[in-house]
Amino acid sequence: MPERRHDEEPRETDAERRRRRAQFLRELNEAKALRERVQPRRARAARMRQAMRMRTFRW
Repeated sequence: MPERRHDEEPRETDAERRRRRAQFLRELNEAKALRERVQPRRARAARMRQAMRMRTFRW
């Protein structure tokens, strides 16, 4: 497997990177929503765990 160095790749613009990131986040949210519909109990448990992590997080 040939290794590609970072500086050999064509430089993508910030706009392209933001567009790809926005697309990724949209798909991620869509997947989360689908998972919630398919497995509501597990999704609820995951939300509760996340809420507990946020409550116990020290700033």
